[in-house]
Amino acid sequence: MEVDNATEKQTQPKKERQQRQQQKVHKVSIKNLDAWFGTKQALKNINLDVKDKTATAFIGPSGCGKTTLIRCLNRMHEMTPGGKAAGQVIIDGTNIYDRNIDPVIIKRRIGMVFQKPNPFPTMSIYDNVAAGLRLNGIKDKRLMDEIVKDGLEGAAIWDEVKNELDKPGMSLSGGQQQRLCIARALAMQPEVLLMDEPTSALDPIASSKIEELVHELKQRLTVIIVTHNMQQAARVSDYTAFMYLGEMIEYGPTKQIFENPQKELTERYISGKFG
Repeated sequence: MEVDNATEKQTQPKKERQQRQQQKVHKVSIKNLDAWFGTKQALKNINLDVKDKTATAFIGPSGCGKTTLIRCLNRMHEMTPGGKAAGQVIIDGTNIYDRNIDPVIIKRRIGMVFQKPNPFPTMSIYDNVAAGLRLNGIKDKRLMDEIVKDGLEGAAIWDEVKNELDKPGMSLSGGQQQRLCIARALAMQPEVLLMDEPTSALDPIASSKIEELVHELKQRLTVIIVTHNMQQAARVSDYTAFMYLGEMIEYGPTKQIFENPQKELTERYISGKFG
């Protein structure tokens, strides 16, 4: 006798159903995360759930731990001399800090865009995007052409460079270089894209293009962006986390954080009383 879906649902343990539902909603779950530089603790007991296909902004004054946190999300922090982390970062149910997890695989699933554009200086536009593909053993030229084009289109720069792919990546403007770096990250087809103050070195026009791009990218992957610019956080993010002295002070929908913060410290920072 077959059991119908409704009966099967009822017989599943409640906790198991809740866990499955949560995994569908949350792309990244951070649990009890601590981080250090040598003996100095930079992050203290961070707990945070990031929803899939959303943009989440980390804000807070300089030195509060924003960049350290984002670097912990793809295991870059431990590459810093003296850097170590403890706790869990769970991507789709897998803790990336488990001993049997290869950090290289994690970096493929979780892309990173840095504060300053960093194209490979001796490489062409095409080779900048294709570099990671070659390192991962892709040799099929037709497939590589397709992925490079998809990456450049995804970074909203294809139309500007499609006729000059052999030109050096460094020949592009600052804003174009940053979008080239985004294309390089997208070529690896990440599930999560981390952006560490990606517009801080750019002019307002280039910055607005990156912001528009964030809105497009979150339709197909999860974006986490560190920004010192509260107006930018309000424009691009669905959720905002306010950090102070290595602690997560408040996290919630961006509208609520900026218009009705629950913590006095958040309200003081948002209103410009310190920063």
